Amino acid sequence: MSPKVALQYLLPHRLLTRLAYGVARVRVGWFKDWLIRLVIRRFGVDMTEAANPDPRSYLHFNAFFTRELKPGARRPDPDPSTLLMPADGKVSQVGRIAGGRIFQAKGRDYSAAELLGSEAMAAPYADGWFANVYLSPRDYHRVHMPWDGELQETLHVPGRLFTVAPWGVRAIPRLFARNERLVCHFGTEFGPMCVVMVGALLVSGVETVWNGEEIPPYAHRPVRRDWRGQGIRLARFAEMARFNYGSTVILLFPRGAVELDGFDSEAPTRVGQRLGQVLPRG
Repeated sequence: MSPKVALQYLLPHRLLTRLAYGVARVRVGWFKDWLIRLVIRRFGVDMTEAANPDPRSYLHFNAFFTRELKPGARRPDPDPSTLLMPADGKVSQVGRIAGGRIFQAKGRDYSAAELLGSEAMAAPYADGWFANVYLSPRDYHRVHMPWDGELQETLHVPGRLFTVAPWGVRAIPRLFARNERLVCHFGTEFGPMCVVMVGALLVSGVETVWNGEEIPPYAHRPVRRDWRGQGIRLARFAEMARFNYGSTVILLFPRGAVELDGFDSEAPTRVGQRLGQVLPRG
C-alpha cells in the first residue's frame, strides 16, 4: 500500500471535512476571493458559462462552487426517448450490474445491496445497468434528472469519506459502498430508478431541491425518509441536487427497461448529453 493510500485510512475524515465546510463559507473578501481565484487557475474553471461570471461577486467559496450556469449552457438531448447524463465530469464506469455486483475499477467491485443499504432495494436492479460519474473541482456541481421521476424515499447512509479521485477508486476496495452517501429512489414509467450522491474527503456536502441540505449533518445510523404521496415529481433534465464541493453520482436502472451506451473510462461528460435509451415497452 502506498503512503498516499495509507494516509486515507489514517486521516480524521469528518473533522477535516467539517473544517473544509467552514472554510468554504468564510465571507471575508480577500480570503474567499483568493480561494476562488486559486481554484479557477489551478483547475481551469470556465467562468464564461456561469450565470454570474464575476468571481469576486460570490458571497463565499461554496456559492462559487455551486454556481448556476447561463440559460442554454446545457441542453437535453433532443430525442425524448434518451436517458440523459446527470452531471458534468468524467465517466468512472458504465456497465451491467453482474450478479448483483457493480464494477469499480480493475480487480475491484462492490455489491448493489451494500451501496443501497438493503438487499430488498437492490433486488430490482439485479442484472440491470449502472453509471458512475466523477465530478472534479473544475466542474459544474449540480446534478440533473436523467429521466422523469417521482421521489419515493431517501436513505442517508453513514460511512467514511475516502477520496473519490481516480487514484483512490483504483486503490481502495468497495469505496463507494463505504463512503457517506444519500440514496434517492424514484419511480418512473419504466420502473424504479436510483440516484446515489456519494460524499468524499473534504467534499461531502449534499443538498437536494426537495429538502435542502442533507449532508451534513453526518449520520451515525441509516436515516430513511418516506416521500411517497408528497407529489415530488422532477422532470427529465431538471436539477435534483447539488454537491457542496464535488464528488460522485451513481445511477442504477433495472434490467430490460433501459440500455446504456458504451463509454470509455474517464470520458468527459456534460449534463444533458445522451447516456442511453429507454427501451420500448411490451
